[in-house]
Amino acid sequence: MGVLLAVAVTVLAADIISKVIVVATLSTRPPVRLLGGLLTLRVDRNPGAAFSIGTSMTIVFSAIALGVIIFILRTSRRIRSTPWAVTLGLLLGGATGNLTDRLLRSPGPLRGYVVDWIQLPHWPVFNVADSSIVCGGILAVLLAARGLQIDGTMPERAARGPAGDAGPGDASPGDAGTAGPSTAGPSTAGPSTAGPGTVGPSTAGPGSSAGSGGPGSSAGSGGPGSSAGSGGPDGDPAGGGST
Repeated sequence: MGVLLAVAVTVLAADIISKVIVVATLSTRPPVRLLGGLLTLRVDRNPGAAFSIGTSMTIVFSAIALGVIIFILRTSRRIRSTPWAVTLGLLLGGATGNLTDRLLRSPGPLRGYVVDWIQLPHWPVFNVADSSIVCGGILAVLLAARGLQIDGTMPERAARGPAGDAGPGDASPGDAGTAGPSTAGPSTAGPSTAGPGTVGPSTAGPGSSAGSGGPGSSAGSGGPGSSAGSGGPDGDPAGGGST
């Protein structure tokens, strides 16, 4: 709230001081042209709103300005954003500056004419308060378009969450299948690869077709009953005991 009040007081002071100087020095003089006519200083009494709009509705605009001031002051307690504090400070200072003229200047309270004194080519005459109101309005539109709240939060970003976060469900089932246990599971390098009947003890076990020295082996050497054994009983005719 300190930033808001500082901006508002600065705008209000600049508006009041500039109007006092202009009324005191230019009321009896012709308009002063500066910068080759780009800027003209003159005194103009405006019963309407900013830029001489609604000249027959002085009381209505006075009531609107008072409502805007009350609204901004009530809202200021919730402001946590510096850009919004500056924006509302500009609006508050401008509205208060013009309302001061309507309350204190002739022809009477709430009907006083606002002093305008700045003129640009093809543009209505205005003052510091008018400029402040316009700048504050433009800033308010830009901040609202970005989604920045007066408490400093941005709901759209908060809803999306921090970028790059990987939640528990971010990985697809296909990814799990690629690096999961099935790639290096028992079917690939498990006991079945070197299990019985391939390279294991059954090679030399009883009844093995390629066993060596086991009883009843068909290709064993020296085993009893072997078909291709050497010197065993009941051996093959090509064995060691053949005739």
